[in-house]
Amino acid sequence: MNFKFQIFKFSITLPSILTALMLFSGNTFAGLTIKANHDNIKIDFFYHGSTVSVKGASDPGVDLIIKITSPDGHEVLKQKGKAAGFLWMNTGTLNFEHTPNLYSLHSTKKLEDILSREEAEKYIIGYSALNRHIEIKPVNNESEKATWFKEFIRFKESSKLYAASAGKIAVTLKDGRQEYYILTDWPYQAPPGDYFVTVHAVKDKKVIETAEANVHVEQVGSVKLLAQMAENSAATYGIISILIAVAAGFGVGLIFKKGGAH
Repeated sequence: MNFKFQIFKFSITLPSILTALMLFSGNTFAGLTIKANHDNIKIDFFYHGSTVSVKGASDPGVDLIIKITSPDGHEVLKQKGKAAGFLWMNTGTLNFEHTPNLYSLHSTKKLEDILSREEAEKYIIGYSALNRHIEIKPVNNESEKATWFKEFIRFKESSKLYAASAGKIAVTLKDGRQEYYILTDWPYQAPPGDYFVTVHAVKDKKVIETAEANVHVEQVGSVKLLAQMAENSAATYGIISILIAVAAGFGVGLIFKKGGAH
């Protein structure tokens, strides 16, 4: 009887011991957190982009990488060249596969200083990893692919859809935790859809923890109505567009007419 009582007593106290270990463990169970302040962006007639702040907390002593991206997709770009040696025109079509329409990357330090190439490729972090992730067709070799990828990045950055920075994440220590914060511009060029905001905690050049939040962008009001009309009733949409253009031109004409009367 005494032997059974000892086993029963041990089985009760074991969970308590495990709980205590979880509570007092330095960085195993604290958890990486993330929150995006604008998780639902609405596109109306007055919309011209927005801002999104990303904040959270991590264990002290880790570097952080924040990636804002859309799901992989397909894009087509026209390839330009000289015809007859002097006339610039479209000479072909390039297809980009597995390519996010939006890709914004921010880190506490330069990527090459905190993350190994293998980890970067595993989590598709950085332009170099993205270059190896996407497919470009038709290209003859890796050198040609690299050339067109650079042009693609240049185009995306000029459209405010791709961005990268290092050292812009604000980090402070509070109550034994490392709090982080960054405010980023949200480009009006980003189409409606669902986007992913991911934070990676990095130590010894490896990702040790990941947390994710979502941002949803949607059209509302008359913008949504016109978009649906353009998709479902092109003729009606065309007529309304012409009427709006005529009305706008008439209004501008009245303004200039009044201005000339002074």
